[in-house]
Amino acid sequence: MKPPSRRQLFAMTAVLALPAWVRGAAPRVIPVVAKKFVFVPDEIRVQGGEPVVLELSAPEVLMGFSAPELGLRADIVPGQPTRLAFTPRKAGQFAFSCDVFCGSGHEGMDGVIVVAAEP
Repeated sequence: MKPPSRRQLFAMTAVLALPAWVRGAAPRVIPVVAKKFVFVPDEIRVQGGEPVVLELSAPEVLMGFSAPELGLRADIVPGQPTRLAFTPRKAGQFAFSCDVFCGSGHEGMDGVIVVAAEP
């Protein structure tokens, strides 16, 4: 068997240099806890074009998750993880909030998804 050519070596190196999500790896799972009256984390950073799954949980009461500019919406039932899969296509900052009234303090329960430009 003959050794790979320079062109083949370059192609292999280029593919390995790509981020795992570009090579078809599983999406990145980001745990997000919704509790009175905060999301943890309240800032989520992702790369444009990166497949992401938000794994939402609520330890106390029914919560909601809404990021309208990204088309994301879910109820978060205590004890039942909720998974929201998405692949952001545009860079920017996108607000999210709890859209199910969960008590006094609910109005400040929000955060931001920061999407970096695609590489």
